[in-house]
Amino acid sequence: MVWRLIPLLLLLAWTASMCSARNRMDLLNVCMDAKHHKAKPGPEDKLHGQCTPWKEKACCSVSTSQELHKDTSLLYNFTWEHCGKMEPACKRHFIQDNCLYECSPNLGPWIREVNQSWRKERFLHVPLCKEDCQQWWEDCRSSYTCKNNWHRGWDWTSGINKCPAGTTCLTFETYFPTPAALCEGLWSKSYQASNYSRGSGRCIQMWFNPAQGNPNEEVARFYAMAMSTGALPRGVEPLLLSLALMLQLGLLGRV
Repeated sequence: MVWRLIPLLLLLAWTASMCSARNRMDLLNVCMDAKHHKAKPGPEDKLHGQCTPWKEKACCSVSTSQELHKDTSLLYNFTWEHCGKMEPACKRHFIQDNCLYECSPNLGPWIREVNQSWRKERFLHVPLCKEDCQQWWEDCRSSYTCKNNWHRGWDWTSGINKCPAGTTCLTFETYFPTPAALCEGLWSKSYQASNYSRGSGRCIQMWFNPAQGNPNEEVARFYAMAMSTGALPRGVEPLLLSLALMLQLGLLGRV
């Protein structure tokens, strides 16, 4: 029954409340402290291609947006085509994923501190809209890869990521059998496959039509407000909020 999980939520909330709360003002319109991010978001009228939705308020520069569209970007010396040519429809999602990561100022509620040589922050468990995750998987299922986690484990001896010894190039669908497996596994839980749809105000869109405004601003405000109301430290609230939303939907009630 759903009600049996309420004590768990209360315990998590109490435990989190023992930690010091962060300033809620830093959750909105912020850039991550990472390798190519600007210190603060600002206008970039000439952002390239799939990055244009963020031109009014961007954490990326024009040159960064241009590099993000290359098969092997100089930003990280990383290639998507480690197993041969990637289908254009699939590649489009990876470019949009890169643009969201580098350019979006609406990921504050999910930013975490990390101890890595090339960045001090990353985002974790961003609730990616159901349609975005599903379409990403559909368009990439017939392309090829050799790993189910692209964050680590590559062979970098050539200076560019290559498949490590002992791996085999197989279809995306083999390594990522479901949309959630792709969206959540690809970048070590950077995304969480949401049950919410575009326009709900409860999930992040990986791409949007800038002529219709940025829907991710509303989403960031919602989660930031929920965190502020609870006065909990950043990094705990998204988990609690996700559990609460799942309870509301009855998704955790079958026990």
